[in-house]
Amino acid sequence: MNTLTALLGTTHPLIQAPMAGAQGAALAIAVSNAGGLGSLPGAMLTPEALRTELATLSGGTQRPWNVNFFCHTPPVPDAAHEARWREALAPFYAEAGLDMAAVPAGAGRVPFSHAVADVIEPFRPPVVSFHFGLPAPDLLARVKGWGSVVLSSATTVNEARWLAAHGADAVIAQGLEAGGHRGHFLSHDLSAQMGTLALLPQVAASVDVPVIAAGGIANAAGVAAAMALGAAGVQVGTAYLCSVEATTSALHRAALHSEAARHTALTNVFTGRPARGIVNRAMRELGPMSLAAPAFPLATAAMAPLRAHFEAQGCSDFSPLWAGQNTSGCHSLPAADITRQLTQGFVCTL
Repeated sequence: MNTLTALLGTTHPLIQAPMAGAQGAALAIAVSNAGGLGSLPGAMLTPEALRTELATLSGGTQRPWNVNFFCHTPPVPDAAHEARWREALAPFYAEAGLDMAAVPAGAGRVPFSHAVADVIEPFRPPVVSFHFGLPAPDLLARVKGWGSVVLSSATTVNEARWLAAHGADAVIAQGLEAGGHRGHFLSHDLSAQMGTLALLPQVAASVDVPVIAAGGIANAAGVAAAMALGAAGVQVGTAYLCSVEATTSALHRAALHSEAARHTALTNVFTGRPARGIVNRAMRELGPMSLAAPAFPLATAAMAPLRAHFEAQGCSDFSPLWAGQNTSGCHSLPAADITRQLTQGFVCTL
């Protein structure tokens, strides 16, 4: 047992990263039952869907599990900015024969709130994790009041120190290699962010809570390397994307198994916030970082019809193909097998 397994109550200090759009409760159950901490992404679920998934998750394992939420501040819609975004997308709409005027407004992702807390409180989640900082103090106190361990992501040493000082029980050091959305919240300057092997030891030396390494870890050797650099545990996402239990689309799976997966980049064209994915047409022709994209998560609404249209044609040119820089661990195996392979990296370090 180490500091993280003692905190989480798991057999192994391994967390399956929550991956919205690519999983439901089944993946989290499989990882938890294999001795890791399975995670359920809650940010994109309606209250009804969240309640259903939590019921499935809590009923599917007797081991600890995690539910994850975003803590972003909803942006104020800007009509001029939205118009620039739609102008940038207009040629693609014309190519697809889609009507821009039919695009509905909508955020698609909402931050953690008391209304969301009302849904999850009856389930008393063993662990609740956050991205983009922490919720307001009263909300955080509520989560801790029902006994949940609180985790959150840091992309810099300053963010790690902030999280530790404001109530996080452990900090996830998210290196620049990690797939999906960057967890930054104190600064939007991407040049201040580091790779996992540079960030991890600096964070571990700067905070008194357990530090979890995330980004680029795809096999047991990567796990062992992170532990050698001071991690109390690891968080792994990309390696689970092709697991049997994941809901990753066939197009996304094909991209992960292709040569294209060797080239990922940070992009804001799908949601309005930097996130790492496999480079495709939308990223090449609109960005990858576009000044026209409205603030997170407002960019999503106008991109969604393009994604749906091209996916119906069997094309992922306008799909967010989230992935980290190391896709070598993407295997079509049961999540329990992937977990067991990863945990071999702890054998000589715990």
